Amino acid sequence: MSVAYLAALVVSLLGLGVLDRRFRLALFDQPRRTALTVALGVAFFLVWDLIGVELGIFFIGDAPYQTGLVVAPEVPVEELLFLTLLNYQTLLLWLAFSRRRARPTGVSA
Repeated sequence: MSVAYLAALVVSLLGLGVLDRRFRLALFDQPRRTALTVALGVAFFLVWDLIGVELGIFFIGDAPYQTGLVVAPEVPVEELLFLTLLNYQTLLLWLAFSRRRARPTGVSA
């Protein structure tokens, strides 16, 4: 049993949290809205994963860097953190680029 992948996911999520706090993009600006958005995204992709498992497309395989803990057949606990990371990162990027587009470009002479 290894926690390397799990630890990497936690560190990555914490890094996103630090950036979010610094720029007040999502969780530190609108926490309820952010939590709901990320939770809905995770739920969507978890259903997607479960369908893939049922169809025999997705499976854990031989993964030496995972804990071996599963939340459902062929769905490791790391998958939940990965899906959270994926959705949170996408939300932060969307908000950051949206702010950049909305920012005035400067004063013209």
